[in-house]
Amino acid sequence: MKKIISLTLITLLTQLLFVHSTFAGTKEEKFSEKMKTEISKIGTGQDAKVKLKLKDGTKIKGYIMEANENQFVVMNTKTGQALPVAYPQVGQAKGNNLSTGVVIVIGVAVLIAVVFIVGSSLK
Repeated sequence: MKKIISLTLITLLTQLLFVHSTFAGTKEEKFSEKMKTEISKIGTGQDAKVKLKLKDGTKIKGYIMEANENQFVVMNTKTGQALPVAYPQVGQAKGNNLSTGVVIVIGVAVLIAVVFIVGSSLK
């Protein structure tokens, strides 16, 4: 009985070592995945404005023209230059892009407020 329990525990501990090494990644890889997620949330197009600070200290301001698995392209609004940026180069990213749903909700809220104000002033 003790042999069976010992072998079971050894097997489970060995499996845990392999599972941990499979899911573990370097901090750089995890941060790069986080940047991919952030950039995909911002989206692409002229409304997808972004401010980047690269790991080498370079600052880039513009909008995201396109994004793929390895890099994204930022159009610098001042110079008109398209700059490809690899995800591991990014140190910090700030961006904003209102989705269509958010714009509709804001528009409806403003419309309701205007109707309410006009309706209350007519009474």
